Amino acid sequence: MKIHFFGAARTVTGSQYLIEVDGKRLLLECGMFQGHRDEAIGRNLTFQYDPHTLDAAILSHAHIDHSGNLPILVAAGYEGPIYTTHATRDLVDLMLMDSAHIQEADAEYINEKNLRRGLPPVKPLYTRADAAKVAQYTRGVDYEAPLDVLPGVQARLHDAGHILGSASIELTISEKGKARKFWFSGDIGRPELPLVRDPVLPGNDLDILMMECTYGDRLHVDPRVALAEFQQVVKRTVERRGKVIIPAFAVGRTQELVYALNEMMSEGSLPKVPVYVDSPLAVHTSSIYMRHLECFDDETKQFVKENRHPALDFDMLTYIQTVEESKALNDRKDPMVIISASGMAEVGRILHHLKNNIEDPRNTIIIVSWQAPNTLGRRLAEKEKEVRIFGQDYAVRAEVVTIGGLSAHAGQRQLLEYATRADPREHLLFVHGEPAAYETLSAKLAGKVRAPISYPDLRQVYDSEENRVLPG
Repeated sequence: MKIHFFGAARTVTGSQYLIEVDGKRLLLECGMFQGHRDEAIGRNLTFQYDPHTLDAAILSHAHIDHSGNLPILVAAGYEGPIYTTHATRDLVDLMLMDSAHIQEADAEYINEKNLRRGLPPVKPLYTRADAAKVAQYTRGVDYEAPLDVLPGVQARLHDAGHILGSASIELTISEKGKARKFWFSGDIGRPELPLVRDPVLPGNDLDILMMECTYGDRLHVDPRVALAEFQQVVKRTVERRGKVIIPAFAVGRTQELVYALNEMMSEGSLPKVPVYVDSPLAVHTSSIYMRHLECFDDETKQFVKENRHPALDFDMLTYIQTVEESKALNDRKDPMVIISASGMAEVGRILHHLKNNIEDPRNTIIIVSWQAPNTLGRRLAEKEKEVRIFGQDYAVRAEVVTIGGLSAHAGQRQLLEYATRADPREHLLFVHGEPAAYETLSAKLAGKVRAPISYPDLRQVYDSEENRVLPG
């Protein structure tokens, strides 16, 4: 068995891994790389393998950094099955169409400006027509059900507790008379968060563990402490008659924030102000949440049965669908909370809200998730004094607050528990993390796991026969 690392290697975005077993090829993930525009375009449009040669694919969850390149893969000739959970299958259809729509709209907006400047037009990475073609290849799978994906390769999907439908991928691989058990964590969720169930941890019978290390260098703040900080930030912004602008993933983080705001306004710890979810995707996501009770914890199942889902509806909440409604928010001067995609502030309506509100010191921008290097979200999180949006420079006069404890990713403590519980026999491979995260986590694991630990670089290859990472 060989594992080729074609994305989210020594970085966090663009998840993509190719496994070769007995002449067959299995792709895990096909995520969009997010970062500097020119680099992102090149990496997303160029595959390091021929998509025609793939036999099957498995997707851990619907976030764009794990699924966003599927339209390009299909357009390049892939025609095999894409296995994932039922909830992820429904979500990814929506998210890819939304991603394509955003790219088309942003390309149109940029081209209007380029035309006036005498610059050449840009093209979207893919169109809605490209995105629509993916659905014919996706196959929904039950959690924990055995699935024969290739000759000699059986898969099981376990709840990763990250977002609706998220999964860790367990593979039992038989090759050359030897059986190996491989586990890919996907994005690991946090226990005791609202809505979804807690993550399933791996057993201690693994040969190879490949896991994320996004927050390997950070101990998460207790969610209750993070929510208290969130409440204080929103409260002081409302008191100075400002707007709260939150870039957030439309699936997962948005629902958790709405849940928290609902609770705070209901108990009186926040004044009742309008909350706008400005993402057409979030509206459609709500109906998918209603259909997939198998992904929820017991408390949320009861809410849904009573038709009072706390993360989808309350009296101060409005879902914005049209562009006109979205633009109207920027003309208003009253206090409000605007939650808008994308989570890294790279594309979509969030860019318009930022450019219209970033220079007003009454307003606050709250960063609630990890931000990839070279994204607008990272520049804001690093407190840059001036940022560029749609080719124009804006002074950052709004308050910028980062609240890490709201992350749906496992923190350092849970990552350590995950790795030591599995204690793989042959190798521990870290992906989905920057160098500082890996170095801190691997140092803390020294002497606590029996297998060697590696941090593969882009295009490197893990060879199970040699049990080491080789140059690509």
